[in-house]
Amino acid sequence: MDQLQIFSPATVANVSCGYDAMAFALESLGDEMTFRKNDSGQIRIVKIEGADLPYEPNKNVAAAVAQRMLQDAAADFGVDIEIVKKYKPGSGLGSSAASGAGAAFAINQLLNNRYTKLEQLKYAMFGEEVACGSQIADNVAAALYGGFVLIRSYEPLDIVSIPTPADLYVTVIHPQIEIKTEDARNILPKEIPMRTAVFQWANVGGLISGLHTADYELIGRSLTDHVVEPYRKKLIPHFDALKSAAMDHGALGAGISGSGPSVFALVKGEETADKIAAAFDKVYKNSEIEYRIYTSGIAKTGVTLRNK
Repeated sequence: MDQLQIFSPATVANVSCGYDAMAFALESLGDEMTFRKNDSGQIRIVKIEGADLPYEPNKNVAAAVAQRMLQDAAADFGVDIEIVKKYKPGSGLGSSAASGAGAAFAINQLLNNRYTKLEQLKYAMFGEEVACGSQIADNVAAALYGGFVLIRSYEPLDIVSIPTPADLYVTVIHPQIEIKTEDARNILPKEIPMRTAVFQWANVGGLISGLHTADYELIGRSLTDHVVEPYRKKLIPHFDALKSAAMDHGALGAGISGSGPSVFALVKGEETADKIAAAFDKVYKNSEIEYRIYTSGIAKTGVTLRNK
């Protein structure tokens, strides 16, 4: 295989109660990337559409991941990369993770499946370090594995795939404003009361149980965030109105996607997802803030080949 095109999904991290430990992948939103072997031995970004991203290999997430994988494999070829971004970086929907996970998957294909999925994930996490200075696994794990994932441990790295009920959908609104991950982290408390921690642990357990048993009511009851949302929601214009609109129109639960500014609502059924999209639109249409709204199923698989 000398050339391939892949789709790398957008992701929602934290999922309200699972801060830095849970995420899921979107079926209908993500990036398209093309990887083509070259004889130069170099990684070259030859095309970027949809976002203002660096072309320098050491600064571009996809290129940095590709370069490290090829170096470690002592590969005798280089790669040309084309990136078509379908949503803006800084969305809270795992834009850098889509690039890193997509590159890890694609380069592994070009290396005849040299690396395990967990090894690919570690390379994708290096891409997150290039993007934001920290090797966080939640978004990249969801992008690679698909569905819902739990980051059970970092040392050793342990990723648990969680079943996704067939009728689960998500509606996301992305206000076109920038929230820096560093700012979103700095606003959080350094310590939380034990009582708050117990509430949060219980909700994570409830959410995972609900996903395993397709108990939509339990999923909804568990989508409560006592740790992050009370602080980060202040960074997102009209957050409370968005959440209220989602719940009033049948959402199981709603919360902040990653570090924001995107807000997600998990729902049962595509029809309800569309209703909440209309409700989100009503909240924001007179706000003078540009925004995008997406509805999607939950991706059953992660990064996928678009051609062979």
